[in-house]
Amino acid sequence: MATLEEQIVAIEDEIRRTPNNKATSGHIGRLRARIAFLRLEREKRSRGKGGGIGYAVRKSGHATVALVGYPSTGKSTLLTHLTGANSQSAAYDFTTVSIIPGMLEAAGASIQVLDMPGLVPGAWRGKGRGREVLSVVRSADLILFLIDKEHPDFRGLRAELEEAGIRVNARRPRVVVTPGTRGGLTVTSTVKLTRLDEDSATGIAREFGLHNGAIVFREDATAEQLIDVLAGSRVYVPSILVVNKSDLLTPADREKLRDLTKPFVPIFIAAESGHNLDELVLSIVRALAFIRVYLRPPGGEADRVEPLILRGGSRVSDLLARLPLELGRNFRAALVWGRSARFPGQTVGRDHLLADEDVVTVVVQRGRTAAG
Repeated sequence: MATLEEQIVAIEDEIRRTPNNKATSGHIGRLRARIAFLRLEREKRSRGKGGGIGYAVRKSGHATVALVGYPSTGKSTLLTHLTGANSQSAAYDFTTVSIIPGMLEAAGASIQVLDMPGLVPGAWRGKGRGREVLSVVRSADLILFLIDKEHPDFRGLRAELEEAGIRVNARRPRVVVTPGTRGGLTVTSTVKLTRLDEDSATGIAREFGLHNGAIVFREDATAEQLIDVLAGSRVYVPSILVVNKSDLLTPADREKLRDLTKPFVPIFIAAESGHNLDELVLSIVRALAFIRVYLRPPGGEADRVEPLILRGGSRVSDLLARLPLELGRNFRAALVWGRSARFPGQTVGRDHLLADEDVVTVVVQRGRTAAG
């Protein structure tokens, strides 16, 4: 019987041999779904055998940024200039031998920046420690791609991340999959589907062993997006593209790099001299979308000097995670003033979505009230 790897290679060969047109789109979608399922099985078996060992990186600060690039693009130099951390570097390949963290202080936030070994073609298959590096990238809040004139293949970098299940500058598809135990599989949609028909969606789902239940499309999704939802292991991470060593570029070089990286708009820097790093830091802060939340003690005024820094999209539960443990354990409700509240002092629960410059009082059980 063929191994998982042999099955994957055989299906990849079949996809390459199959003309890609409307008549074959359903068949190709099922083949891609089968590959995704086999890769998940391979990862499970690898973990069961003690494989898949990654770098141990303890996340710190308000967010984590991963520096991703080919060897010798200047990641270590950039880390040093952004954070002051020392990362072993030299003018030859593979000099970053471990992941080096540094801390960038900006806009009142502490941002952990990780310098890691450069990616090489085939990294997602494990070449050049690629799987270990990509396992760290998966947990980052922001990816900072770094290329230069000598290493301009940005599409290749993105492809390595895509193969590892990392979706860059994308959001989770609005497709809801609900497994069932009987009654077959139903496919419905709230929008017109133009890129995937019901039969193709059913075929893809069956490759993942889903024969009963429901799939509801709330957007005009592609086969790849449905596969991502069914796989359940994809991560969606924002990114910034940076071109380093810009002081060595001619105007023609810059224009060529812009064309190669469309639709991304790169930031041109020179890490060695520090040129344009201020713009880069501002872009990092904007991409991480921090919000400031002010704590207000009962009967008192809000502390507007030292706000809590949270990521955009944070809820009251995320706020509680930053406060002493007993407040979360004894939490009863929160009073909120600001843009997220329907009226001043609205009483909300743990799932309430917070907004920038909200004021919050935490109410705990046993008649006690606290702000942190």
